[in-house]
Amino acid sequence: MSGHSKWATIKHKKGAVDKARGKLFAKLIRQVEVAAREGGGDPDTNPTLRTMFQKAREASVPLDTIDRAIKRGTGELEGVRYEQISYEGYAPCGVAVIVEVLTDNRNRTGAEIRSAFSKNGGSMAEPGAVSWQFERKGVILVPKRPAGRAAITEDDLMLVVADAGADDISDVGEDTWQVTTPPSELSAVRAALDGAGVPTESTELSMVPTTVVALESEADAKKVLRLIDLLEDHDDVQNVYANFDIPDALLELVDA
Repeated sequence: MSGHSKWATIKHKKGAVDKARGKLFAKLIRQVEVAAREGGGDPDTNPTLRTMFQKAREASVPLDTIDRAIKRGTGELEGVRYEQISYEGYAPCGVAVIVEVLTDNRNRTGAEIRSAFSKNGGSMAEPGAVSWQFERKGVILVPKRPAGRAAITEDDLMLVVADAGADDISDVGEDTWQVTTPPSELSAVRAALDGAGVPTESTELSMVPTTVVALESEADAKKVLRLIDLLEDHDDVQNVYANFDIPDALLELVDA
């Protein structure tokens, strides 16, 4: 499991993925809108919209806010038209990075992302230069020790998700299991977990690294995480994926 996933999980649990709840809402609403525009407004026939809807509800985005975003996406309500763009580059220490954005101004966003890389020891790369080091996967996070119920073991999870189409189960720190699936099976695996009464922390489509760059020093870890955090804080950035790995002890030190 990549250190980036562990770092994202630590921040998720602290509520620090976005510095303001409103910023998180804005990003999720934009994702819902684009999913509806590209695949239609019915979650039953649009798997991407179904996933984005679920993600927004888990973040407590109000239903009427989600509904308006869907209607803007389908053209029933007027709205800004967003463009999906992926940027690729390298963080310090040769860490591969993919940045996914939704923007209404390609030139402005591209210049700001490039500046973030260049001012923090990284560099932009051509399309395809680093994406071959990642695979698109469904990712579901499950707490190992949910409040008010018995601990969930890997065998418990395997019994629920194996037949539903999951690829793998792995550790993300001490408190969380990560279930990975093919993108097409994400909804089915999540439904199987819900049906078995297994609580989840998040469900999303992600880019999972196939190779990792080990960061062994506190200085290197801080340099890479500074750039990752800066990119994730950009208003147009929806997702940042990176293939670094930081030992748990060092990750806790950096987090502290």
